[in-house]
Amino acid sequence: MELWHAIVLGLVEGITEYLPVSSTGHLILAAGLMGLDDTPENAQAVNAFNIVIQGGAILAVLGLYRQRVWQMLRGLVGRDPDGLRLAINILVAFLPAAALGLAFNELIERHLFNASVVLSALALGGLYMIALDKAIVAPRRKVDAGMTIDQLRPHHALVIGLMQCIAMVPGTSRSMMTITGGVIVGLKPRDAAEFSFLLGLPTLGGACVYTLFKDVRGGSNMFEQLGVLNIVAGVLVSALAAALAVKWLVSFLNKHGLALFGYYRLALCGVMLAAVLAGIVSFSPPQASTEALGAGEQAVHQHDQDAAEEENVGPDQYGDGAQ
Repeated sequence: MELWHAIVLGLVEGITEYLPVSSTGHLILAAGLMGLDDTPENAQAVNAFNIVIQGGAILAVLGLYRQRVWQMLRGLVGRDPDGLRLAINILVAFLPAAALGLAFNELIERHLFNASVVLSALALGGLYMIALDKAIVAPRRKVDAGMTIDQLRPHHALVIGLMQCIAMVPGTSRSMMTITGGVIVGLKPRDAAEFSFLLGLPTLGGACVYTLFKDVRGGSNMFEQLGVLNIVAGVLVSALAAALAVKWLVSFLNKHGLALFGYYRLALCGVMLAAVLAGIVSFSPPQASTEALGAGEQAVHQHDQDAAEEENVGPDQYGDGAQ
C-alpha cells in the first residue's frame, strides 16, 4: 500500500460509513480497482485496515456531537436525566449486535462474505429504501411529523438494535438499517440519522478495538504489510470525510428522504457485478482465507520440524523420509 492508496480508502470509508449505501461494497470496489487484494496476505491486511480506519468516522461523530456525548456522560453520573435516558437507549440498541456479533462473526465471515451475498444485499437494500421512502418517509417529511431523539424509549431503541443485527450481512449497511429502523419506530429522519451516528460510537468502536487486538496478537500483520504512516493517514482522512458526510446527510434527509440512496445502491450493485465478472474485484473475508491459514500452519509446523532436526540431527543423518 502506498500513501495515496490509504488516502483513497480513508475518503471512501469516511464518505460512505454513515450513508446508507454500504461502506463494505465501496471499500471492496476501491481496493480491487487499486489492486490491493492481489494476495491473501494483502487482502487480510487491507480488510483489517478498512475496519481500523472506522476510528476516523468515530472521531468525526465525537467532534460533531460532542454536546450529546457530554450530555450522556453527565447522565451516567446522575446530573442529566435526559442524558441518562439517551445513554440507556444507546446501550439497549447496541447490545443485540454485540451479542450476535461475538457469537456468529466467524460464521458470517466464512459463509456470507462472497459476491452473491454482497450484491444481493445491495440490491435488496436499494428496493427496501425506495419502498420505505414512499410509504413512510415522504408523507412524514411533508408535515414534519415524528418523534425527536429525546422522545425515544428503550423499546424503540431495542427495535433499532435488532435491525442493526441485519447489517451483519455484508453489503447491507449498518447506517441503512439503523436509520430506517429509527424511521419505522417513529423518529423524524434527521433524528433517526442522529441516533444512528451515536449508536455507531460503541458499535464501530468495538469492531475497531477488536480488530486491532486480533491483529496485534497475531503478529501485527496489518502494520507490517501496510505501514504505520498509511494507517494514521487513513484514519485522519476518514475523520475529515466522515465529518463532511454526516453534516450533509442530515440536511439531505430533511429535504429529499431515502429514495435517492436506494437508486444509488441499485446502480452500485450493477457496477460491482460488472467488476466481479471482469475479474477486477474479489471477495475475501476480514480474516485470512482457509487456504492461507492452512498454509501458515503448515509453514509453522515445517519451521518447528526443521529447527528440531537442526538441533538434534546432523546433516549427514538425513534420510529420504526426513527430507
